[in-house]
Parts: sequence; structure tokens; C-alpha cells
Amino acid sequence: MAFATLVLFGGLPVAHTAEPAPDVPVLVPITGFLAAEGSSQRNGALLALQNPPAGVHPRFAVTDTGTSPEGAVNALERALSDGEVTVVVASMLGTQMLAMLPIAQAQKVPLITMSGTADITRKGNPYIFRFFPADSVVKGAQVKYAIEAHHIQKPAVIYQTTAYGQSGHAEILTALAAAGIKPVYEDALDVGVKDMRPVIAKAVASGADSLLLQLHGGPTALFLKAVAAMDVHLPIVAGSGLSQPATVALLEPAELKGVCGETGSSPISGETPAARDFLARYRDAFHTDPDGFALGQYDATMMALEAVAKGATSAEAVTKALATGSYQGVAMTYKSNGHGDMAHSAVIVCFDGTSRVPAVVRHYDFPISP
Repeated sequence: MAFATLVLFGGLPVAHTAEPAPDVPVLVPITGFLAAEGSSQRNGALLALQNPPAGVHPRFAVTDTGTSPEGAVNALERALSDGEVTVVVASMLGTQMLAMLPIAQAQKVPLITMSGTADITRKGNPYIFRFFPADSVVKGAQVKYAIEAHHIQKPAVIYQTTAYGQSGHAEILTALAAAGIKPVYEDALDVGVKDMRPVIAKAVASGADSLLLQLHGGPTALFLKAVAAMDVHLPIVAGSGLSQPATVALLEPAELKGVCGETGSSPISGETPAARDFLARYRDAFHTDPDGFALGQYDATMMALEAVAKGATSAEAVTKALATGSYQGVAMTYKSNGHGDMAHSAVIVCFDGTSRVPAVVRHYDFPISP
């Protein structure tokens, strides 16, 4: 299998310094249907790796995993064969993560990821650490906001056929059921679907009073563009794909008016001084705007590097530090729930129709529970 590999080295060669030089492969999807999300994940990791804590000199290379499980497995096996790996920045694509987990457990190497797929931390694997809020968190926030803000009773739920879509769909149904609500329409879309008009027409015909989306970035943009063209005025609360500047760039501000979405954080909204500092540094480094995936992966990578700076120089030691410690990142405070779920907060962002920069309208903090 061919890999598109960008090799980037930071710090001094190991032979010339006694200071920690952790090996941190970055294995993420930067081509295929998840290219926008994977590129954000890569950039967040690189910003941390290129600006590590004092005294830490990480070695790192970026490998494009594509979107197949085999691509991710081959990339991980190749990285592990090249030397003693300290921690892996691992793909955010759920199917790839599920395929990588057994290898990480066998080799006892920690994986830090932005994947929201619920199952990756339900396998009893002590080497997985998820820094994006699990679907149970962000979908809980999505449904809670839809109920609080729009008083929904008859939602239509549109989701992707991928692991991401199916996982989110299940968590949306769980959150709705807890509120005594049952969808009046549900539909699963392949990522290759371009014409969203038929599914929107079916949702409207079902008598739905709202649209809850669990779609990747590109399909989210296509869906919203079609909604605007069809002059549909149902409340829409989308998944985290909507919070990506790359998604929003595909739409006119007017096509976004009144639409909201969940995410772990919205750095482009610049809520705090730390977020504004991150935003400025990210723009300077990559000449584009960050999303919650970029910020979450930055925080994840910095937590691992901070652990190295404090003496956790082996994969085993970093695993223990991630499993037992807490870290105040730019987006939130991270701490494992015992299964590798590190992020327990979510935000809702909404667009006013005049700008592509959303406002953070609601924060939700969920208990750290096993």
C-alpha cells in the first residue's frame, strides 16, 4: 500500500542530547471523505509538536491513513517497526481506530485520538485516549439544546452510514428516549450522496418539527445548501461537522442563518484569552482557521508532551500519566473516566446569517462517570 508521508523533525537528534526526544507518529486521514477533519487533526498535533514544552525535542512524521481500516493498520505497524514509539496521534475515523486498537494493546503503545465513535473506549483497551467528547456527551448536548431552545417533539434524524454516523445516531436516540421523544423520521446516507433534496422532502412530509444531523463536514454543507434552496424553515441542530471552518466555507452566511451545531470547542469564536492565543498561532502556522478537532488534538498532544517533560519518557509511563492525570488544556480540563474518555464538556454554536463565525450559545459539562 502506498502512503503519502510528510516527514517533519523537531528538536535535536537523539544522539546529541540527553533531554527527552519522544517519537510521536502522526497517523491521520488527510485524503478521502474525511480529509478536512483529518487535516485539522494533523495541524493541531503539529502545532503542539513544533512548540513543545521546554527541554522536550519530539521526533515526528505524518502519514496519511486514507479512509480504509487497512491503511490505518499498515501505517501503525510501519511506524512501530521504525523504532521505540512513545505515543501515537491516531486517526479520528472510527473504523480505523477500531482496527488499530488490538495492535496498540499488543505493543503497549498509547493512542491519542479525536474520534467520537463510542465503541473505541468500550473495548476494555487501556491504551486508547479520546480527547474529543464522546458521542454520548456531544449528542447529549445536541438533543438537550434542541429540546431547550426549540421544544422539539417530532424530530427527523439524518445520519451517515459510517461508524461515526451510526454511533452518533444511537446516542441521539438514547438522549431522545430519555426525554420521552421518538423521531418521526430517520434516514442513513452514504457519504457519496450528493443530492439531499429527496431525504429533506421525506423529512418534511413526515411532519417533523426539527432536523437533527449526524453527518460529516461535506455532506453537512450539501444538506444545508439544499435546505436553503428548498426554503425549509425547520430548526436544525447539526453534528460537529458544522463547526469546521472548512464546512462553513462551502456555504453562504445566509444559508447558515439560525442553524446550530454541537462540538467540543469553537476556537474560531475566541471565547477566552487562551483560545484567542491559540487561534492567532494556528492562523500564523497554517494560514487557515482551526476547528474543535484541531484544538482538541493540540490539547491531547500537549498533555502527552507535558507528561514527557515531567519524566514520562516511555510509552508505558505516558500511558500511566494519561490514565491517571488531569490536564488543563485550552478547550477544557481533561481527565480519564477510567476507559480513556478524556473530554467531558461540549458547546453549542449558532450562526446569525451575517457571518461565517459562529457564536457559542450554550455550554454543557457532563459528569466524569465510568
